[in-house]
Amino acid sequence: MSTVHLDHYIAGKPAANTSGRTQDVTNPATGAVTGKVGLADAAQVSAAVAAAQAAFPAWADTPPIRRARVMFKFLQLLNEHKDELAHLITAEHGKVFTDAQGEVSRGIDIVEFACGIPQLLKGDFTDQVSTGIDNWTLRQPLGVVAGITPFNFPVMVPMWMFPVAIAAGNTFVLKPSPTDPSASLRMAELLKEAGLPDGVFNVVQGDKVAVDALLEHPDVKAISFVGSTPIANYIYETGARHGKRVQALGGAKNHMVVMPDADIDQTVDALIGAGYGSAGERCMAISVAVLVGDVADKIVPKLIERTKTLKVLNGTNLAAEMGPIVTRAAHERITGYIAQGEKEGAKLLVDGRKFDGTVAGEGCGDGFWMGGTLFDHVTPEMRIYKEEIFGPVLSCVRVENFKDAIDLVNAHEFGNGVSCFTRDGNVAREFSRRIQVGMVGINVPIPVPMAWHGFGGWKKSLFGDMHAYGEEGVRFYTKQKSVMQRWPESIGKGAEFVMPTAK
Repeated sequence: MSTVHLDHYIAGKPAANTSGRTQDVTNPATGAVTGKVGLADAAQVSAAVAAAQAAFPAWADTPPIRRARVMFKFLQLLNEHKDELAHLITAEHGKVFTDAQGEVSRGIDIVEFACGIPQLLKGDFTDQVSTGIDNWTLRQPLGVVAGITPFNFPVMVPMWMFPVAIAAGNTFVLKPSPTDPSASLRMAELLKEAGLPDGVFNVVQGDKVAVDALLEHPDVKAISFVGSTPIANYIYETGARHGKRVQALGGAKNHMVVMPDADIDQTVDALIGAGYGSAGERCMAISVAVLVGDVADKIVPKLIERTKTLKVLNGTNLAAEMGPIVTRAAHERITGYIAQGEKEGAKLLVDGRKFDGTVAGEGCGDGFWMGGTLFDHVTPEMRIYKEEIFGPVLSCVRVENFKDAIDLVNAHEFGNGVSCFTRDGNVAREFSRRIQVGMVGINVPIPVPMAWHGFGGWKKSLFGDMHAYGEEGVRFYTKQKSVMQRWPESIGKGAEFVMPTAK
């Protein structure tokens, strides 16, 4: 099989890699190398930033309604090509096709939100703040902004960033994960087809070399990042040191608190889908079930049964519930965590390491396969509880009461997402108010906010003040300017030695 060469997209056209460095692109279901992606050096990053900088003045001066019309056309093209994008995701990431379709749909939601940019950019006006003086505010774009995005959502997470940034008048440089680079290039082509001027959206493939070049480049005014907490912290500190606005979303350890009054079958469905969907490779996956009181004895047997019967298949099979792990290295890391859990004394109820990839589909024997793994009697001191595994591993922690559940979740260093399954309205209300987590679900296992609300966690799950997309995304990608104005006829004689006051 011939391999595809995937490089960059700069100034409205494909750009060949010039660094001489490449990385293999692999189909996780088969283990086969399907492409090679170029890894940019600092010079190629500078070329992308220069293209964005050159395009910025005209794009910033383009009326918001005309920018919105480009977004509307892009929206139309996305809807026409969403299955094509989903197939690219499945081929390089491995997630099942229906899940990939859902990812594209959630990205499209952000584009729809960005189409409303004329309304979102409206400022405030106050007539006669002082005699003869009016005051108003407006929001203006920052300039060149960049997005650094992870492998697990190669369409949705970039769309958390660039549609809002571009609609607001910025120009954009995307540095996607080299693990699954194809979708970024296809989106660049669709943006050009939608009428986006050359240079407004650019893609540089790469690794830490490209990341550091973006962080250090003086013309990059803001950085958005989604990934692990250690790298989010590095991005935040390095970007801030170079005078940039930074929004860095980090890791997670998402809990689902199950109260004794919860509907058992609905809860099991939720835990199986949220724990093992996308092979657990998403920052909002539920990785800890907090079982309150006697509910554990009712729910654990059902979890064992469902985990053992997960339909782990090639993602192209529409019957699949879970696909392969994204890379061999990720597979080895997850395997190590399972061994560590056994060593630390957690009770291993279902061992996903025993899964045979040959049953996943034709040609899948050499893929990166793993079944669902289920632990019980996990305690907060264990590494499998404390650390983000980012794989299909669900840990059950037993607590006596609701207060213990709240205290357990609040003591964790991450605060990304959390869920509570209950029929009790007061429990739901108290949970929502007292939990120290940024995104909360009540009988909703994966509470990813809709496009107009904004995404972001608390504690070590978010570095920076503003969440992704929604109105906070508009604020992140714009700066406020305040204008005070009066005319000569209203100015009295004599020098004024004080600031304007309301008089």
